[in-house]
Amino acid sequence: MAKKAVFVTAALLMMASVVVYANDQGGAKIKPHGPLVFATVVKSIAFNWFKRMETGVVQFGKDKGVKAFMQGPSVADSAAQVSMIQELIAQKPTAILNVPYGVEEQEPVQKKAMDAGIIVVTMESSNAKNAHYDVEAFDNKAFGEELMRQLAAAMSKKGKYIQFVGALSNKSHGEWTDSAVAYQKANFPNMEFIGKYESKEDVETAYQITKDMLKAHPDLAGIQGSAAGDTAGAARAVQEAGLAGKIAVGGTGIPSYSGDFLKSGAMTFAIAWDPRTQGYAANVVALKIVNGEKITDGMDLGVPGYNKIKLVTNTNGVKVIYGSAWIQFKVDNLDQYPF
Repeated sequence: MAKKAVFVTAALLMMASVVVYANDQGGAKIKPHGPLVFATVVKSIAFNWFKRMETGVVQFGKDKGVKAFMQGPSVADSAAQVSMIQELIAQKPTAILNVPYGVEEQEPVQKKAMDAGIIVVTMESSNAKNAHYDVEAFDNKAFGEELMRQLAAAMSKKGKYIQFVGALSNKSHGEWTDSAVAYQKANFPNMEFIGKYESKEDVETAYQITKDMLKAHPDLAGIQGSAAGDTAGAARAVQEAGLAGKIAVGGTGIPSYSGDFLKSGAMTFAIAWDPRTQGYAANVVALKIVNGEKITDGMDLGVPGYNKIKLVTNTNGVKVIYGSAWIQFKVDNLDQYPF
């Protein structure tokens, strides 16, 4: 009897996976038990970035009549995220939307959720192995190249530069920085890449590393950041050293972190996307899966920046949705983006 019970359980899990897969192809509609519950899990609820994302998640819930909420650890920590997702799986939500701090570390728990019949949609995880879809605000290679074009222009296309990533395991940050360096080597031979440093998504860490680098490389000419806190921490160090306007600092930034530095000239440029719309768009994707709607290349998700999506299947077989949602923050448009 025990063997039979194990067989039946395995068969039920397989059926759950097949239903979701068939639906992913535009087939049968999923009929979840009870009301729809969509849980978004993020790197840390302490970041202004994710506080802004939460407004999009909550608005989606109100607009669509879905119980939608967001949670995350107080500090960016992959193990803490995994623990939260484990707890959510036990609660059996309809969907889990995940922004992993460490992509590879969270693959097993995402698979566990899928095996339990839960829809899994990721963000900032274009190399995901265990997800029904990943939602990216834009093509990561194109974004990295744009960051380099702006950094090169601010550096007069010459001199030494460093890069920051929130975590070395962050796939999106890695794609931005790697494509930026490749673009630099192909187009700006008089620039010299010094190294890539991990900020752990912490402003203070980026600040301290920048201070050390300014001492180690007094001829440093540029700094490119990937997390919003990277550029803020670097700009603060540059400003305190009296080097505002002399060292180019730019990359991903948001108004609440970058605004004052853009105004003072300590930060040269800041580009990002609105996490509110990305969070909303990812939840829309999960709802389409529930409703049996086929997601196709070029379709409109009904969310700004995701009106003509690019759909690509990654090497792991996961479908990645790319929007065209990056925003250039400038002194004269900061008030338009209160986050």
